[in-house]
Amino acid sequence: MTDTSSNGISRRALLGVFAATAVSAAPTFSKAAGFLRGAGDIRRLAMYSGRTGEMVDTIYWIEGDYIPDALNEVTYFMRDWRTDQIKGIDNRTIDIMAAAHRLLDVSEPYTLLSGYRSPETNAMLRSRSRGVARNSLHMTGKAADLRLKDRSVNQMFQAAKACNAGGVGKYSGSNFVHMDCGAVRSWGG
Repeated sequence: MTDTSSNGISRRALLGVFAATAVSAAPTFSKAAGFLRGAGDIRRLAMYSGRTGEMVDTIYWIEGDYIPDALNEVTYFMRDWRTDQIKGIDNRTIDIMAAAHRLLDVSEPYTLLSGYRSPETNAMLRSRSRGVARNSLHMTGKAADLRLKDRSVNQMFQAAKACNAGGVGKYSGSNFVHMDCGAVRSWGG
């Protein structure tokens, strides 16, 4: 197994970020309680959607294993709320989001502005803004636009960039940060 995938994401860099901090929290789904006995390494993701009023707070990885039910919960939460269409969210994007959140040392959940976007939603948004890419990684379940009240856009941007694991965009005027598992790159800052 290699440490770098075909799109340049370093597993070692992500693992280093996860190892740098520890999370101690109870999961929100019933099956995880058994997994937590003696667990040393967990990954957690918490988000809120102002569009749907929904919240997800889940441990999705324990000691080297992704938890399918938790990943399904995240995928459903990150659906295109305009069309109610669902697309699997790439685990690498979830890892980047969780790693950046840990680096920020904040308990506040992310506010999700955009996760998966259907081609129809992306085309509609693109017709309204020059900042929406024609072939956006949102359409493949590989990107998220996120906000935190307790941290600045610049702090979020720097944390995501420190992961060195994908694309990071800073949108100060709109108060959000884009994170994706595409090629390592950054813009807006």
